[in-house]
Amino acid sequence: MSIFNKTKKATTETLATTKLTIEDVLAPAELEVDFNDLRINSRFFRTYFVSNYPRFVESNWLEPLVSFDHSLLISMFIYPSQSQGVLDELKRKIAEMEATLQTDIERGRAVDPAVEVALEDARGLQDQLVTGVERFFQLSLYITVPSSSLDELHNTSKLVESTLSSLSMSAKPTTLQMEAGFKSTLPIGMDVLNLTHNMDTTSLATTFPFASSELTANEGIMYGINQHNDSLILFDRFSLENGNSCIFAKSGAGKSYLVKLEALRSLMFGTEIIIIDPEQEYLPLAQAVGGEYINFSSSSPIKINPFDLAQELKAGENELGRKILSLTTFLKLVLGNLSPTEAAILDRALKQTYQLKGITDDPTTQNRIPPLMEDLYKVLVGMEEASALDLAARLERFIKGSLTGIFSSQSNLDLSNSFTVFSVRDLPDQLRPLAIHMILDYVWTKIRSKLKKRILIVDEAWYLMRNPDSADFLVDIAKRSRKYYLGLTTITQDVEDFLALDRGKEIISNSSIQILLKQAPASIDTLARVFNLSEGEQRLLLSEGIGEGLFFAGNTHVAMKVIASTSEHELITSNPKELLARQRV
Repeated sequence: MSIFNKTKKATTETLATTKLTIEDVLAPAELEVDFNDLRINSRFFRTYFVSNYPRFVESNWLEPLVSFDHSLLISMFIYPSQSQGVLDELKRKIAEMEATLQTDIERGRAVDPAVEVALEDARGLQDQLVTGVERFFQLSLYITVPSSSLDELHNTSKLVESTLSSLSMSAKPTTLQMEAGFKSTLPIGMDVLNLTHNMDTTSLATTFPFASSELTANEGIMYGINQHNDSLILFDRFSLENGNSCIFAKSGAGKSYLVKLEALRSLMFGTEIIIIDPEQEYLPLAQAVGGEYINFSSSSPIKINPFDLAQELKAGENELGRKILSLTTFLKLVLGNLSPTEAAILDRALKQTYQLKGITDDPTTQNRIPPLMEDLYKVLVGMEEASALDLAARLERFIKGSLTGIFSSQSNLDLSNSFTVFSVRDLPDQLRPLAIHMILDYVWTKIRSKLKKRILIVDEAWYLMRNPDSADFLVDIAKRSRKYYLGLTTITQDVEDFLALDRGKEIISNSSIQILLKQAPASIDTLARVFNLSEGEQRLLLSEGIGEGLFFAGNTHVAMKVIASTSEHELITSNPKELLARQRV
């Protein structure tokens, strides 16, 4: 047998008798320990220990470290201490510091303020330990920075040191003990370094919860990215007390972009979408999803009769009485302010108008063809009272004048489509609040007749908030929407007009979700008072980019960035530059 064959046979026999352990399998191919870093294969690591802590801290004060924009290995070790031993040590320290201060005074030297502060803290802690209010602990905090290269390790390490310094903490690298430091941050519960700092119960409690705010659920749609920790904001608006939301942002901040994205994603989960669109922004999206887009104007073939009654009547409900109240609110917008006498005449005229069509308080008569605005006009003229004739004259322009055709016909609209958009862009500005109110009343009547999961989006809601009666109507929808499985979304860029009345604040208080995107400096003070924003949150809203802001859901709020896929972006963008470039292609 040749020497080569003998060697090969011996090697094979050795391998056959050797059994690999789990350590052999998991062990890296290379490990190099240097003074200031550790290399495992091609990855570099540097470990820090925290040596000094701030004197005063608030809850979740370690959040900037947890939400650091780079992967970190963080470990915390807590050791309870015997109170008696701590008290003896405190007594000795207090005596030393008192002697130091007394010596400085006797020698005429300036008293060291650091010693005075430390003495005050020690005496306070001593009192709390004696009374049992506090317990004493020792805390070790280690941070390991992993990186793929030495340059990246150095840069990230500087950022970590800067972050800790902003928290009034001092971090030192575990020089010459990098291996022990790395082991101390592994998830094996082993503190190899044992570099501790004294902590009482209250101070230690502020380090928990050792996590940043999250809004990630097992159901719902994705609204965006949590900018605190890059987690997804997944949320079901109907899982809260109500499904309402309100969105505030300056023009061009991305509010319509966010709403269209939410509508598109909600539609995929079987939610019916109804939108009031003042500027024809939702036309491409409606066309893409096979929705119905209704361009409401005097010449439009689609008509809405404000006198419509709910076709599916419920026992015990006075539908006619409710409708007359709703019509009175609407006609106040049409006719202007009404005196008590005029209001009484209008109420009597409305009831008579329905009676002429055979509709009374008897529910069995309320499925007949409803009257039109022209019928009300004829009733007012027939009353021959001065106030009634004045009301008829104010109504005449909608019957015979320049505004004929807006509500002069029976409704011919079917809300069976799962995505319906009402556009009022082609109406004059003075008629938009009338049309929006009438559309909302019609939609609200249909919503109440059949229970279904729906989202009603009212863009530029400040049109309605200008008038107290229409504002009351919108608030009523917000308060009652939960009973009909409806989520109301109100959007506005005119924060001052929306919040000028208490009704605007009522809509906010009845909305479980509030979204604040980039704001104008003139509006930030008002929002800060209403939403109790901190100075940092105010600065964030003034400096954020398009589609970035604050997302409030119940008692939790996070900084959000709206994210859409390429296909979604093409459907929902309203950027004129992008739309013009698309037309040229």
